[in-house]
Amino acid sequence: MNVAHTKTGRAAAGAPRPGAALAALAAAQFTVMLATSIVNVALPQISSGVGLSDGGVTWVVNAYGLAFGALLLAGGRAADLLGRRRVLVAGLALFAAASLTAGLAGSASVLIAARAVQGLGAAAIAPAALALVMDLYPPGVGRGRALGVWGAVSGAGGAGGVLLGGVLTQAWGWPWIFHSVALGTAVVLAAVAAFVPRPAGRQDGRFDLLGTAVVTLALTCLVWGLTAARGAGWTDLRVLGALAGAAALFAVFSVIELRRPNALIPPRLFGTGRVAAGNLLMALLGSVWIALFFFLPLYQQQVLGMHPLATGAGQLPLALANMLGASVASRIARRIGATVTVTAALFTEAAGLLWLSRIDAHGSYLADVLGPSILVGLGLSVAFVQLTALAVDGVLPQDAGLAGGLVNTTRQIGGAIGLAALATLAGSVTEHTAADRPHLEALTAGYRAAFTVSAAALALTALLALFLARCTRPRPDAAGPTAQAHPRPTPVTKGNTPVVTIDETAPVTVRLSTVIDAPLATVWDLHTDIAAWPTWNADIDRAELDGPLTPGNSFSWLTHGLDITSTVHELVPGERIVWGGDVDGITGIHVWTFEQTGGHVTVRTEESWSGEPVDAAVHELAAALHDSLDSWLTRLKHRAEQAA
Repeated sequence: MNVAHTKTGRAAAGAPRPGAALAALAAAQFTVMLATSIVNVALPQISSGVGLSDGGVTWVVNAYGLAFGALLLAGGRAADLLGRRRVLVAGLALFAAASLTAGLAGSASVLIAARAVQGLGAAAIAPAALALVMDLYPPGVGRGRALGVWGAVSGAGGAGGVLLGGVLTQAWGWPWIFHSVALGTAVVLAAVAAFVPRPAGRQDGRFDLLGTAVVTLALTCLVWGLTAARGAGWTDLRVLGALAGAAALFAVFSVIELRRPNALIPPRLFGTGRVAAGNLLMALLGSVWIALFFFLPLYQQQVLGMHPLATGAGQLPLALANMLGASVASRIARRIGATVTVTAALFTEAAGLLWLSRIDAHGSYLADVLGPSILVGLGLSVAFVQLTALAVDGVLPQDAGLAGGLVNTTRQIGGAIGLAALATLAGSVTEHTAADRPHLEALTAGYRAAFTVSAAALALTALLALFLARCTRPRPDAAGPTAQAHPRPTPVTKGNTPVVTIDETAPVTVRLSTVIDAPLATVWDLHTDIAAWPTWNADIDRAELDGPLTPGNSFSWLTHGLDITSTVHELVPGERIVWGGDVDGITGIHVWTFEQTGGHVTVRTEESWSGEPVDAAVHELAAALHDSLDSWLTRLKHRAEQAA
């Protein structure tokens, strides 16, 4: 089975220019992430501009995060049922209008309301855009690269927001923070309209209004309670009431979902691939991510005395490291495997945060911030790319929008929980320390405590990832919907000899052949020495055979970041070998035959692919499989003739 060799320079759903479509979708994600942090360095100017109280200032940030986090699941499901491109366009239009309104706001109430509507638009944009990326790039190396771009713009948006906010505030004033976002969103909207293809049609299904209302209210209570706890404290009756209400509503939601055929979050979603593991780990990563961009600018401004522009510029190394890490994440995963990659990335980020825990009240940007920022940026980006991939692993096409909404929700909720807890911790440490130490040293002590706990949380997340990312993926031979829908090949009889053939009814079948100027023994030995495949086939990073090469035995191989297990179905030495298996919902059957004529060997290969991911992108995957088999035959011919 050659599932991992999918060439993803082509897009699903008939996109003529997948690169341009990906750029437009990535720009939409960048805009959403930018809006989460662009106001951070301008809060004092915004406060004086519209007359905000100390409590009101926090809601310039909280209103956006509250609406965004609470409505993501609804936005993702709406994208699946109403059309992802349609929901994305509507979300961008709403986001642009709300941004313009925020920039023109003359009162605190208008500004906060506009920020909440921005969050509503973002809740439609983020899951719809991610689902469209999944549509464009089927499982394989291309999707890994696309998610690398996704991770780069996500991290760059968070760090770039701080920089752009500082530049615009100092140059033209705080309203231009929102005007620039409105202008940028309008450009993104035009790009989406021009380059993102229209889908063939809408999916069937009904919207789970009751479940959506209950979970949205639960998320609203949870996010509000957590954000309010930062100022009012954890023992405040309103905070306790909101958190208790959230717990009760989540329990009600669980009961509702188990009884509804059109559930907002169907149980099948968590039985697929590594969706549950990816979301849990993303929540833990988010708990540190949001807090990082909260505390680091505060340390730069309040302790080091940096101006908004300098503070924003100080985020550039982190943003560049983030973009670099995201761009190589899929390549690293192809070399060492996804589990090792995400674990190493989380440990790398933890090391950077531990380094930040050594900041000094009399320090400097170069000595205290620059080095750890680069380390954090590299680890954060690689982890984000790999966890996003885990969270959409094996998801059915009709659930792509929901999966995108879910992983964004877990990151947002994790961020709200983490920021609330860490802000409380930092405030408590600062208050305790201020009794006998200067103000700047007390502030620094609080930030150090937050960074130390963040580092410990990520180290524990890395250990958890080492287990979850490896063990929660269903085995290729596990019973389940995929295995039942696409059963193992059964022998047919030609003459008196039973043989295994490809699935002639599969939507994708490819047949190719080549003539090799080498002895049959050389070609056969080279092709069946599975452990040696990586030495001559650059697409394969690792291959291991479990026991002798006989029918019924399996071999595992790592290619383009996918761990595949294939079973040998038939073996006729020197003449024929057949293997197959399942990965990411695709069932493959691969037949090889060898025939010697004089001093030449004719090698024929044929393979079939079936499964829901194949049904969703037949032409693209057929072309990908053709290119993969052609590359394999070319490399086999070159090495065999070289050996002869």
